Amino acid sequence: MTSPISSQDKGKIEGFIVLIGSAFAFSLMTVCIKQIGGRIPVAELVFFRSIFSLFITKLMMIRARVDTWGRNKKLLIIRGLIGTAALFCVFKAIESLPLAAATIIQYTYPIFTALFACLLLGEKIKRRIFIAILLGWVGIQIVVQPLWVSSKNSQLPIISIIIALSGALLTALAYITVRKLSANENQLVIVFYFPLVSIPITMPFLIEKAVLPTSIEWVYILGIGVFTQLGQLLITRGLSLIPAGYASSINYIQVVFATIWGVIIFAEPLNIYILVGAAFVLSATLITLSGLKDFPQT
Repeated sequence: MTSPISSQDKGKIEGFIVLIGSAFAFSLMTVCIKQIGGRIPVAELVFFRSIFSLFITKLMMIRARVDTWGRNKKLLIIRGLIGTAALFCVFKAIESLPLAAATIIQYTYPIFTALFACLLLGEKIKRRIFIAILLGWVGIQIVVQPLWVSSKNSQLPIISIIIALSGALLTALAYITVRKLSANENQLVIVFYFPLVSIPITMPFLIEKAVLPTSIEWVYILGIGVFTQLGQLLITRGLSLIPAGYASSINYIQVVFATIWGVIIFAEPLNIYILVGAAFVLSATLITLSGLKDFPQT
């Protein structure tokens, strides 16, 4: 006879599920960005996404009667600055580097997250989680290997590589600040500060380089707003339940979702590299799941 699941274990399971949901939502966001095809500047996409997020989050806060400004305003603003900078770097890297290179560099962020979590938050990361992180990273490299081979003889611009690495580092720091804030701040407040900071940052770029979207591009822009908002809400919830190092290894599953969308929507070929790489990523996620009983509940 099996013993009943404790409330702590339920919280851990919920954290795992919502992080998977977050990765799914963010993968749909990337589909919308890819459909736009780079015609609209990155700053404009960030701006529209932030407007949507600000409006929806504020409505949710009013309904939940949550104080708008939170307690730790300084760290909330820092979280907004880091998140905005990370978004700019990631989008710019995708624009200026081959997709293979940009993907590999961006998905080094779980390693940075685990290291920062140990150094800044004092989180103890067990050996199995480091193994999960490395397995996931190897899996991503296997998935993009054919593209690396085809571009092996071309030198990548060093500035673009630095921008991509900066995006990975900033993404990791954003995870850490969310984890830190989750101890004392309402999740909606954390999400709210992201667009609150990013809107004034992006507005000057619009004055000079704004592009009027077409009808179908407005649909994709709305999709970016909806899926990013959903992903932010879910990841914020997940980081309040699961330590950042564990959470970051779970998010490798987004690569599997991206592979599925590539085959179904963009008719990208499914080959042995993708299958083997996906197996590595799924193994990393299962290893993380097997360790959920070992970390402390916050």
